[in-house]
Amino acid sequence: MHTASKVSFDNTANAFAYKNDQQLKKAQFLFSSMGYNWLVQLGTRLTPWAIKAGLPVKGLIRDTLFEQFVGGETLQETAKVADKLEEFHVQVILDYGVEGGDYGEDEKDHACEEFIKVIEYAATQANIPFMSVKVTGLARFALLEKMDGLMRQAEGTLIKRYEKTVEQLSTTEKTEWQLVCNRMEKVCSTAAAKKVAVLIDAEETWIQDPVDALTMLMMYQQNKTTAIVYNTAQLYRHDRYQFIHDCFEAAEQRNFILGIKIVRGAYMEKERKRAQELGYPSPIQPDKESCDRDYNNAVEFCLHHVDRIATIIATHNENSNQLGAQLLHSKGLPHHHSHVHFSQLYGMSDHITFNLAKEGYSVSKYLPFGPIEDVVPYLMRRAQENSSMSGQTGRELALIKKEMKRRGL
Repeated sequence: MHTASKVSFDNTANAFAYKNDQQLKKAQFLFSSMGYNWLVQLGTRLTPWAIKAGLPVKGLIRDTLFEQFVGGETLQETAKVADKLEEFHVQVILDYGVEGGDYGEDEKDHACEEFIKVIEYAATQANIPFMSVKVTGLARFALLEKMDGLMRQAEGTLIKRYEKTVEQLSTTEKTEWQLVCNRMEKVCSTAAAKKVAVLIDAEETWIQDPVDALTMLMMYQQNKTTAIVYNTAQLYRHDRYQFIHDCFEAAEQRNFILGIKIVRGAYMEKERKRAQELGYPSPIQPDKESCDRDYNNAVEFCLHHVDRIATIIATHNENSNQLGAQLLHSKGLPHHHSHVHFSQLYGMSDHITFNLAKEGYSVSKYLPFGPIEDVVPYLMRRAQENSSMSGQTGRELALIKKEMKRRGL
């Protein structure tokens, strides 16, 4: 049925079939606005402040950024978006939009319960195979930071360094960390029972090591026969391509399936700035070419070991998506191979998502949901990303305009 190895990402009729004329015009207005850097700078400063101050801005946010990039405030609202995507054979990664604050154990338990609700809901839906978890929703940031610092000083493999670090914690910290592990185990074992995969989000480099270790331990528990737990590797870090190799070796030795979501990354400016201020070498790639090279090498490596590695190619880069599609094709593997999945953020790169889906590839939208005040940090990142990623807004806008012209709008 599917003979061509090259996917055409130019077909805007496929890309925007799920949007009516009014929604398309709205998207055009939004991306046009995001082209004004000053407007985005102002908006990203004022919005969080306005929400905290209780100013009546929620309606405005709901009608603009929220509608474009978020599924809804509740699971029920989000279900409508998921159903719409299903019509076009696009799957969903559900993301409950809570981001860690340093609040008490009760709130972390609550976040854990919310993650479990999401898993239970996803299990009832045919097109929601994945949900996403941020460990910062389950653990205190400062504790993760302390553990990361200790792990960096230790010798040996990731797990050896982790075990040495746990021993060095104070009694109260050990108890607190055990609660974090319990929450994580609860989430992952529920996911395994319900056959929903859990994607653990990447964090800042200075808390990533304990997150990686915990994720690895969960994979060892749950990924014996199928990929339930996935880690996230940010390839804008110069050490992550090697990290994927190391994880693969561990999976071979301990006989489990490595689940890995490969992204380029989200905290570049923040990471470079911190490295400069604290005087350590930047963890970030020297240039975009290095990042692209490592990303595509990672895609090739993972697909070369497709029996042992379950990969989510999560990117808005056309070449990387094309590479994944062509590798499946050249290896004679089915487009919807259970270990190869493509993903883009909801509200962006529809030309990639919907054209991949049309060609029978397994592809999803990353769909956050939650109360507006909780998803504001996510929305601010999307706005900044669209204005700072050279050409991202321009590309979205050009495609939308092309489709509007096609529709005679």
